[in-house]
This record gives sequence, structure tokens and C-alpha cells, in this order.
Amino acid sequence: MTDAGRPSSSPAGKRTTDRTGGTAGPGSTDGPVTRVRAPFVAGLALASLGLWTAFYTPVQVLLARQLEAIDPGGKETALALVTGAGALVGLVATPLAGALSDRTASRFGRRRPWLAGGALCAAVGLALLSQQGTVAAVAGAWCLAQLGLGAVLAGLVAEIPDQVPVSQRARVSAWIGAAQPVSVLLGTVLVTGAVTGTAAGYAVPALAVVTGAALFLALVKDAPPGCRPASSGGPRHVLRGAWGSLRRHPDFALAWVTRFLIQSGNATGTLYLLYFLRDEVHYEQRFPGRSAEQGLTVLVSLYALGIVGAAFAGAAYSDRHGRRRAPVTVAGTVIAAAALLLAVWPSWTAALAAAPALGLGYGVYVSVDQALVTDVLPSSGDRGRDLGVINVANVLPHVLGPLLAAALVSAPGGYRSLFTVTAVLTLAGALLVRRIHGVR
Repeated sequence: MTDAGRPSSSPAGKRTTDRTGGTAGPGSTDGPVTRVRAPFVAGLALASLGLWTAFYTPVQVLLARQLEAIDPGGKETALALVTGAGALVGLVATPLAGALSDRTASRFGRRRPWLAGGALCAAVGLALLSQQGTVAAVAGAWCLAQLGLGAVLAGLVAEIPDQVPVSQRARVSAWIGAAQPVSVLLGTVLVTGAVTGTAAGYAVPALAVVTGAALFLALVKDAPPGCRPASSGGPRHVLRGAWGSLRRHPDFALAWVTRFLIQSGNATGTLYLLYFLRDEVHYEQRFPGRSAEQGLTVLVSLYALGIVGAAFAGAAYSDRHGRRRAPVTVAGTVIAAAALLLAVWPSWTAALAAAPALGLGYGVYVSVDQALVTDVLPSSGDRGRDLGVINVANVLPHVLGPLLAAALVSAPGGYRSLFTVTAVLTLAGALLVRRIHGVR
């Protein structure tokens, strides 16, 4: 260890025991060594699909539809308030749930109680949403759902460093990333075509998160701790220690910053795609009889196909060669190039080319970066907590991104400025990852 708390590294990228007594990274002697099999991967994929369906379906369709009925004149502001409040709950819920799962000692294991309890909490929140008739009540129910979803996410991502050896982590992480676009398409199709009514609509994500968690619990056993017990303390102590990890471990802090930058670019660049098609591309005038929503569905489908295909290819390369930084750098560069194409040539043709390119880049990024993060965790005793801190870098851009995107679209340059900033943010994150020294 250096004085700054950075783990020493060998040419192979292996790392030694940290000063707290736990270990982290590819060289961990207490890390898992047995390769996970199909039941673990299937359970993780199904639980991830349920989790993302419960998160994205309300955000994409249900909340917007419900708030438009409650407050037609102020629906945009209402949606921003509700989703922003939920995101703020997620900022605290995920690291706190992860830290508490590190400290949980029960006959059911460390992560399983939080997965089960979080899924039930999320389902209750989603069920309550369908009964609310005011913006404040909708916000309260969505925050309850976010509290539960944060616990599910904390439990799931911690299972990877708990049970998956380093040589398999990118490929296993790819299932979490690939589940995101699939859940968006699946949830949207179900609530817009297969079911009708608010109550039935919210029943879809509620059932998805509970079913996914139940299947994971049925297929996967909880891993033994395998390391020193996490230190005790209340929520205040836990949160203080979480942010202390960023100060004491430069590689971990850099991983947080790179994720924040790339996710900020993603959140900023994708938020107003519907309005981009309608107001900048003039999709409906160019294709009479078609709606901008139909054009958006085409782009989302291309984006999803790119993610699913690239996530597994990039992950296989990363695991086979033991390289994390180069794939993340290439992925971020591809995303930035696609965004720059839209900035230079804001057209339907450019959008058709950019959508799969964005998916290809993001697919590689979301799988390999998750593996990179697990390789630079400060301590194996606080995996859940520290992965929760990393998740803040996923959530915070969705709080700040709408503010930045709205300002850019309204400023001179409009969508050209928006996509230029998207490219700059993403490229900055892609280049910064090269400064992480604890992995190859």
C-alpha cells in the first residue's frame, strides 16, 4: 500500500491486501475461485430483467401517463419532480442497503434478505402508485418503490464480487447490462399493448420485480462471507465510511468519476430524443402518417440490439485477455463519435447510423466497466456498500442531466450543443479510465 491508500499492483494487475484487513481486486486471496454455472447466470439475468422492468417501465410510460391525467398543464414539471425525488432516494438507498447487507448475519445469508425485502417493498410502492391522484402522493409512492429497488440493486451487484471469479466477471456482468434495453422494450410493449388501465399497468413491473427476485433466490445460494466481518455502526457511520472509500482509494475514486462522466453523457444525450425527432429532424413532416414515437421505437430497437450484441462480445474479450481499461476507452470513444455525428449532422439518416453505434459502445461499456469496478473495490468486507457508492454515479446523472439538457436545448445551438456536450463528457470519461492503475 502507498501512503495514499492505493493498493500495490504487479504487472499482471494483481493486488494485495488492503490496510483494513480485507482484500480487493484480481489478486484477492479470499475472492471466489470456482466458476459460476448456468443457474447463477440465469438467476442473475432474470432478476436483472425484473429489476430494470420495474424501474424503466414507470419512467418511460406509466408515470408520464398518470401525471398527464392529474395535471395536464404542468405534466413536464410534475414528471421532473417525481422522478427527481425518486432519484434522490436512490442516491441514499443503494449504498445504505449495500452496507447493511455487508453487516447482515442471518441463516438466510447476507444478500438474500435484502433482495427479497427490497422486491416486496418495490412491489408495494408500485401497487400504491396506481391508487394516487395527486402529484405529491405519486411522488411518495414512487420514492417507496425506489427504496425497494435500491435494495434489490445493492444485493444483485454485490453477488458478482461475492461469487464470480475475476476471469468471469465481465461476461456475467454483461447479463445485467443486456437486461436493461430488453426490459425497456418488454415493459413498454406490455403496458401499451397487452394491458389497459393504470392498475394493470403498474401490476406488470410489480410482478416482474417480485418474480425475478424469487427466481434468483430459488436458483442461487448466498455466498459465505469469505472475509473479515464488516465493521459495525449506524447509518451515519456507514455513509461516512462509504464516502471515505473515495478519498482513501484513488483507483476507486477514478472509477466513480469515469462512470459519472460517461453516464452523464448517456443521460444528457438520450433524454430528449423524442423531441429531437419531432422538432429538429421534423420526422412527422418527413414521413406523413407516422408519429415521432414510432421513429423513437425504431431507434430504441437499434440501440437495444447494439447493446445486447456488444455486451457479450466485449465481455468475452475482456475476460479472456484480462483487460478492462482498453475496452472501456474504446467503448466511450465510440459513444462520443456517435453523439458527435448527431451534433454535426442532425438528421434521420444520422440518427439511424448513430443509434446502433451508441448501443455497441454502451454495450461494451456497461459490461466491462462493471467488472472493472469490482476489481478495484477497496475492501472485500464492504463490497455491498462500495458498490452502492458506485451506483450513485449511475443515479446522479439522471438528477442533473435533465437540468443540463434543458439548458443546452434552450441555448443557441440547441441540439447541436446538446450532442456536442454529450460527446465531450463521454470522451472525458473514456480517457480518464486510463489513469486507473490497479487493473490492466
